Amino acid sequence: MLAQSNNGSTTATWTFLSNHAYVLICIAADPETRMRDVAGRIGITERAVQRIVAELEEAGFLTVTRVGRRNRYEVNGDMPFRHPIAGQRTIADLIDLALGGKPKKR
Repeated sequence: MLAQSNNGSTTATWTFLSNHAYVLICIAADPETRMRDVAGRIGITERAVQRIVAELEEAGFLTVTRVGRRNRYEVNGDMPFRHPIAGQRTIADLIDLALGGKPKKR
């Protein structure tokens, strides 16, 4: 599916990864990021990011730790993908692919 932009060009309206994957990638790149910043990078609402983070934490993909007034996030890279086709791959494989082995911000 293609969408017409204001300048007349066409752009794809779908992506290969889900918003859940994009949230994980953003958090892996910056474990102390704010939900507002993740939302802005992905192009979804802050509330949607909060819902996704809660789902990822409940499923064991993320650990959230309160540090003062901020949260620190840790991605559990050992978790396998949920779909049987990619079940032999881990979340760390996705993070490595997306971030190119780039070290996390500290």
